[in-house]
Amino acid sequence: MPIRRLREFLDSHGVKYFVVSHSPAYTAQEIAASAHVPGKELAKTVMVAVKGNMAMVVLPASKKLDLERFRALVGTRDAGLAEEQEFSFLFPECEIGAMPPFGNLYGLDVYVAEELEDDDDIAFNAGTHTELVRLAYRDFKRLVNPKVVALTLQ
Repeated sequence: MPIRRLREFLDSHGVKYFVVSHSPAYTAQEIAASAHVPGKELAKTVMVAVKGNMAMVVLPASKKLDLERFRALVGTRDAGLAEEQEFSFLFPECEIGAMPPFGNLYGLDVYVAEELEDDDDIAFNAGTHTELVRLAYRDFKRLVNPKVVALTLQ
């Protein structure tokens, strides 16, 4: 979902947002620094395999997924971090690791760490390693309808 497709989706739903272009960055810390976005507002998308099906987990950039907590949440031990080759085909228009957290557009369950609800805004990769989208968290939640849960290591 390159920025054009994401913009069309957001525009069609009347969402106010802005795009932040930055130098190429690949880790959450690099992206936050390059784009001058507070780390707690930058969301990263982590792909997980749950009984062979893909799901998205959206976390603050500074946090890590508590995999045991996630397994308990989904009710199976058969859940773990997905390898790129398991999910890259789902996002052919995106650079690997830069997919935006709109799994609902691909029929994927989306889980969001409850900490992200503490902020007014959310920023995330827009399908490339050089652009972010920033918008109101309430708009993100309305469009994606994620499961908001405790997911991070303390």
